[in-house]
Amino acid sequence: MLPEKKLTGQQIYHGRVVNLCVDTVKKPNGKRASREIVEHSACIAAVALDNQHNVLLVRQFRYPVGKFLLEVPAGGIDAGEEPRDCVRRELQEEIGYLPRKIDRLGGFYSIPGYGTEYLHCYLATDLEPSRLVAEDTHSIEIVRVPVSQIPRLITSGEICDAKSIAALLVFVSGARSENNLT
Repeated sequence: MLPEKKLTGQQIYHGRVVNLCVDTVKKPNGKRASREIVEHSACIAAVALDNQHNVLLVRQFRYPVGKFLLEVPAGGIDAGEEPRDCVRRELQEEIGYLPRKIDRLGGFYSIPGYGTEYLHCYLATDLEPSRLVAEDTHSIEIVRVPVSQIPRLITSGEICDAKSIAALLVFVSGARSENNLT
């Protein structure tokens, strides 16, 4: 298989969080096509596990879908910031804990059909209280969920965003294979 080749590109919107571009590409069969692209920086998604084997989730209102979602803590990686440092910052801002141990679970493109966002997934453990104040986290509710309840929350639709499902399923499948957390 051959990749598509970019012929032209035009940024049609430049925002604080995303940029929107329209590219013209040449397909392997020689035909031209248009690609609409949402440019977004890399992000982290963290499965935060306390000493009682509870996953610390956040419930927050998500305006684009018009409802409260139950999610793993996550956020954008700032320019020049390493993913592990972003995990520390996001956990301090969103759940008020600093992880002493951070292990990589993997990563994935969240919307590869039209977007550039890559999510780095981590397991954060050995949590100690440590609060960073951020302007947009005052309406976040912290929800502690036993690891054993995670599959049910996913299948019931109570956890319904892709990043949380992916990170939690990788974590739960690893925990089961290690046979030490479920």
